[in-house]
Amino acid sequence: MTDTAITAALTSAVAEAMPLALSQLTGLVAIPSVSWPSFDPSQVVRSAEAIRALAAASGVFDEVAVHAATIPGTGEQGQPAVLATRAGRPGQRRVLLYAHHDVQPVGDEALWATPPFAATERDGRLYGRGAGDDKGGVVAHLTALRALRAVVGDDVGLGVTLFVEGEEEYGSRSFTQFLADHRDALAADLIVVADSANWDLRTPGLTVSLRGNARFTLRVRTLAHALHSGMFGGAVPDAMLATIKLLATLWDEAGAVAVPGLTSTATQTPHYEEGRLRAETDLPDSTRLIGHGPLLARIWNQPSITVTGIDFTSTEAASNTLSPEVSVVISARLAPDQDPGAAYASLRAHLEARAPFGAELEFSEVDLGEGFLAREGWATELGSRALSDAFGVEPVKLGVGGSIPFIADLAREFPEAAILVTGVLDPQSAPHSPNESLHLETFEHAILAEALLLARLANA
Repeated sequence: MTDTAITAALTSAVAEAMPLALSQLTGLVAIPSVSWPSFDPSQVVRSAEAIRALAAASGVFDEVAVHAATIPGTGEQGQPAVLATRAGRPGQRRVLLYAHHDVQPVGDEALWATPPFAATERDGRLYGRGAGDDKGGVVAHLTALRALRAVVGDDVGLGVTLFVEGEEEYGSRSFTQFLADHRDALAADLIVVADSANWDLRTPGLTVSLRGNARFTLRVRTLAHALHSGMFGGAVPDAMLATIKLLATLWDEAGAVAVPGLTSTATQTPHYEEGRLRAETDLPDSTRLIGHGPLLARIWNQPSITVTGIDFTSTEAASNTLSPEVSVVISARLAPDQDPGAAYASLRAHLEARAPFGAELEFSEVDLGEGFLAREGWATELGSRALSDAFGVEPVKLGVGGSIPFIADLAREFPEAAILVTGVLDPQSAPHSPNESLHLETFEHAILAEALLLARLANA
C-alpha cells in the first residue's frame, strides 16, 4: 500500500475504533488507582489487571503480564505495571510505548461537577480522574495498535513493547529497577511516551523539553517547647515567624526565584499572550503575574519554587501559642538542563545561610528528578509529520513546566533510542485538578497520529 492509501485506511480504522476506545477508557476511569501509600493499593492492582486484559484482547502481543519491581534501597515492592511484548521478525524496528495507569487523588470531591471516577461525556469532553492523565494515553496506545493491525494484518511490521507504569504519580520509585529487570524487553529503536499535552484543541504538540525537580521537607525549629504568645511574644521568636521570613528569601519582589545557583535554559519559546494564560488558568484580572521574561520561558525554561505543604496548627485549633517548629514541603522546578543535585545543594545552602534568629533547619525526604531536552533527528521528523497529517496542522514544539523524571532514566538506560514525548491532553484538560477531562476530537487525532507513526516506522 502507498502512504496515501495507508493514511486513508488508518483514518477510517481509527474512526471505527473510537466507540470501543471510549468504552475501554470509561471502564479504566472507574477504577480509583491512586498509587500513594495512604490509598487502597488493591485498586492499583485492579487497574493493572484490567489493562492486562485489554492488551491481551488486542491480539497484538505474544506475551502480556503484570510485574512489580523492588524500590531501590528500601526492599519494598513498587506498584504493579503491565508489560506486553511482541517480538517482531528479524530486521524489524522495535518501538516501546509508555503510559501510566495510576492517577492523582481527587482532592475535594465537592469541587467536581460530576463524580471523579465515573467518566462523564459533556460538550465534546470526557470528564473523570485519569481520563487524560494518563489512562487516555494507555487507551491511545492500544487503539492505535488495533487500528494498525486492522489495516496491515497480524504482522504489524514492528517489534512492540507496551509498558504501562503503576506509580508515576508517586515518583516512579521502582522505575529504575524495573528498567534493569526487563531491559531486553524494553530496549527499542523508538520510545513513545504518551504523557504530555498539545498546544491547543486543534494544534498538536511535540514535547521537546521538560523541567527537572527538587522536592524536600524543611523543618524550622526555634524553641524547645511551645510558649504563651502573650507572655513571651515580642522577645521570643516562634517557628512560624522564622519560617515566613526564611521562605520569603526564595523569591524577589516580582515573584521570580532568587536563589543563587539555580539556572535557566536559553531556548526560544513560541509567542503566548497573557490573555490566553489567564483564560487557560481562570486567573482573576486582579491577580498580577510573577516572574521576568517571556511567559513561556518562565514556565518552560526558568526555575520556580512552590511551597506545597505545611504542618502547623489549623485555624480551628488556633491558640495563643508560640510554636516551637514548623515543617514545609518545598517543590522546585528546574531548568531542563540543570543537574538536580546541584540545584538542591544551592537551595539548601541558600536556606542555611539565611536562617533567621538562629533557627535550626532540618532537611528530609529529598526527591530529585532530571529534566529532559530532546535530540533532533529522524524520530522528531517522523513524529512531526504524523502529527501534522493527523491534525491537519503543523505541530508546535513544546516545553513543559512539569517534570517527568523517568524520561531521563529512559534516555540514560537506552542512549541509542530516539524518544518522542506526545500526549492526549490540551490546555483545558486540568490534569491533577478537579474536573480533569479529555477533548474527544483531540483524542481521536492523537490516536491517528500514533497509528501513522507506527505504520511509517514499520516501512522506514
